[in-house]
Amino acid sequence: MSASPSVLSVFFSLLLLLTVTSGDIARAQTGETEAAPIAAGNDHPSDAEIDRRIEEIYDQIEGLQGVLVTVKSGVVTLRGRVREFALADQAETIARRVEGVVSVSNDVEEVTSVSERLVPVMERLSRRGLQAVNYIPLLLVAIAVFVVVALAGWWAAARSWPWDRMSPNAFIADLLRTIVRLIFLGIGLVLALDILGATALLTTILGAAGIVGLALGFAVRDTVENYIASILLSIRQPFRPKDYVSIDDKAGLVIRLTSRATVLMSLEGNHIRIPNATVYKGTITNYSRNPERRFSFELGLDPDCNLQTARQLGMETIAGLDFVLDDPPVGSWITDIGDSSVVMWFGAWINQTETNISTARSEAIRLTKLALENNGITLPEPTYRLRVDEAEAVAQVKPSKRGKTAKPEPLQPAETTAVADTSADDAVTKKVDEDRALSDQENLLNDEAPSELD
Repeated sequence: MSASPSVLSVFFSLLLLLTVTSGDIARAQTGETEAAPIAAGNDHPSDAEIDRRIEEIYDQIEGLQGVLVTVKSGVVTLRGRVREFALADQAETIARRVEGVVSVSNDVEEVTSVSERLVPVMERLSRRGLQAVNYIPLLLVAIAVFVVVALAGWWAAARSWPWDRMSPNAFIADLLRTIVRLIFLGIGLVLALDILGATALLTTILGAAGIVGLALGFAVRDTVENYIASILLSIRQPFRPKDYVSIDDKAGLVIRLTSRATVLMSLEGNHIRIPNATVYKGTITNYSRNPERRFSFELGLDPDCNLQTARQLGMETIAGLDFVLDDPPVGSWITDIGDSSVVMWFGAWINQTETNISTARSEAIRLTKLALENNGITLPEPTYRLRVDEAEAVAQVKPSKRGKTAKPEPLQPAETTAVADTSADDAVTKKVDEDRALSDQENLLNDEAPSELD
């Protein structure tokens, strides 16, 4: 099927337009422009006039005085030597702009002599040196303005009021002071550059500072993360000094919160240092926040015993202990049935500011076991059934040595129901107080600051 004439005409028109456009683009890339028609009559400048005009222009431009100009039939030929290649291009550009010039042949050479090439460099250095000397008074004024503004910022930041009143703790107050100093330094820098007339340089400085800050941010990402976490923790105050906390899998009494880490003391007296970023993102369990705390334990009972009686007896025994609180009451229930025992759970509440929870749990287990055994409720050990074939059973009797009698086993003293001392253990707390008193490290925790749990 042949195409219609209208379609063919449109196709060839687009092809022609594409060809013309491609040629324009190529000329634009090579710097060529469509030249005007060359005049054929006498109504145009003579070669002498073109020569004189170009030389007059070159005489007024430094560095082009040594360029020789020859004009014949409107074709300009440039010869000579210049100190920089840019001057040769400038000479050719000027010659092409003169009326009547048909073409320019640029035969100008660049000077390669070291002594001649150093002349323009020395001249530029001399001009710049003279310009720098002339700028000294203005530079001194700019420096004086910068110093005055910076000192004003330093003085304002050094005041106790209002920064201490605006911030919840000393750490935030120091941060506000640092921000104030930086603001005054920035104002001083802008004023100094404005006096020197170099405000455009400020954009370059800010851009470079942004790039450097971004690079440093990636390099010290962990440090910056800990610093920000320190600010947030000092504001939120999720715990107080000497609180017993568990952060993920680390537990201990809080000693201090620094700008980088939270320091704990374990119950064994060891120091635990946790990065603040981990503390902020981690799970915090504060055991000291609520003075009432529950302890619990499990006992395995004989499956043949009266479980209801055993449960009631155990609860009465625990409730009768002086350190156990009446409210909430003691709790107990069966949790599991083992291979040879029934597992029963017991739980009770204490005031941990007065009672050591570990000692209280130990005494509760001991006295509950004793009460059950005294009432005929045994705590059986695991039982195993062995099967031995009669053909392989051999009785082995170990002969006794004559003249020697077996030593009787010593009698163990009877277990009493007296309750051991369960008062609160403040040994670790004293260690924490000593550490806080002897150390001069910063502490962002404040007993008077509002807590996120208040």
